[in-house]
Amino acid sequence: MNVHLDELRPLPSAADQAEAQRQLELRQQRQLAMSDTRRAHVLDAARRVFADKGVEGASIREIAREAGYTAGALYSYFDSKEAIYGALLAESLDRLQAEVQAARALKAQPGKALAAKAQAWFGFYASNPRDLDLGFYLVNGLAPHGLTHELDRTLNERLLEALRPCEQALEDLGLPPDAAARENAALFAHGMGLLLLKHTGRIRLFGQAAEALFAQYVDRLVERFDPTAPGRALPQRDLFAE
Repeated sequence: MNVHLDELRPLPSAADQAEAQRQLELRQQRQLAMSDTRRAHVLDAARRVFADKGVEGASIREIAREAGYTAGALYSYFDSKEAIYGALLAESLDRLQAEVQAARALKAQPGKALAAKAQAWFGFYASNPRDLDLGFYLVNGLAPHGLTHELDRTLNERLLEALRPCEQALEDLGLPPDAAARENAALFAHGMGLLLLKHTGRIRLFGQAAEALFAQYVDRLVERFDPTAPGRALPQRDLFAE
């Protein structure tokens, strides 16, 4: 067999191989960063379209136009407008959870932990009305139309996970798990009602501030179960006891 000298290639050294691998990883990182940036741009555009038209009134074509892309380009990131909506809501819930986790309180002081965590999720939705709209399908008629059952279940679990620290604080105060779950649900329902009144402007009918009313509710909740709470009333003596 004849072998031409110009066909011979030296084997790359270990250093050359390592450098080639490093360059490949750098290219992949740049491509990923570019992809993430474009995806975020699409989500920002979709947020504006959903806020204006709702999920059912929006279309992939309108979202693409708002983002400055073709509809075909969007399908390389999302397979439907419902998938875009789900991604927006998942991102919102991630930020909500980060806000709650950032609210620090000593585990040995569950009453303060409950107040801090509750104020964290309430403050998040008070400051971000669009996230409230997304979280409760207010851009979609109060129902998860178009979301698959699996996606809806997954998103609900992420919301419950963000609210779980309040429930844990109630358990740390001595409540049984079922009672802690009920109180946590009541706390969330009360906060959501106030947020809805705040963001629709209806709270002005009562001449009240949603933030102050929620803080008062949380204070009363802590006083009910935390024996160390400053405002907790001392138990009254039974005057008829022998």
